[in-house]
Amino acid sequence: MPQEIIIAGIVGSLREDSKTRLAVLAALEGAAESGAATRLVDLREYDLPFCNEDDTSSSPDVVRLREDVRTAHGLIIGTPEYHGGYSGLLKNAIDLMGFDEFEGKIVGLVGVSGGAMGASHALQGLRAIGRALHAWVIPQQAAVPDASAALAPESPTRTRHLERLRDVGVQVARFAALHNSPEAAEFLRAWEEAPSNPGAEL
Repeated sequence: MPQEIIIAGIVGSLREDSKTRLAVLAALEGAAESGAATRLVDLREYDLPFCNEDDTSSSPDVVRLREDVRTAHGLIIGTPEYHGGYSGLLKNAIDLMGFDEFEGKIVGLVGVSGGAMGASHALQGLRAIGRALHAWVIPQQAAVPDASAALAPESPTRTRHLERLRDVGVQVARFAALHNSPEAAEFLRAWEEAPSNPGAEL
């Protein structure tokens, strides 16, 4: 990669033995294998207030969270699925941020669930948030069903799931590098400066 690409992985779980954290770390491994620098944004380590109408910009951990996410070129967002949705912890953290942190970023989604259906509903909800914040959410995602058993050290499916999770990280790192390349910047500059097409008004 011609410039250092930073991929941040956001862990939307408070569990000490979090399978979400394991999933995000696996995806970050894939990003690192592609040459990106990685950063774990473990929401357990941030003392975040509940998002409301009050100004939260004076909270040191809100400032730290925003900076940790804003300075990344790509994001991997991980969540457990609770009652068909993503975690309240993750929702609150995202609500404390905005376009400055997400707009134009390459985003990959990973999720885990205790049931057999995986975390597809939770990830679909996160896709909607990505669109609302003008992020580029990659088509590929990884949802691990029955995660406690599937990701256990002795599980015969562990390696397959970890490979899928790592591949999400690989794709985020690759697209983030392309999106931030000098060639992409030059294309966008030329496109923005191009004269309007007079035939388009006919």
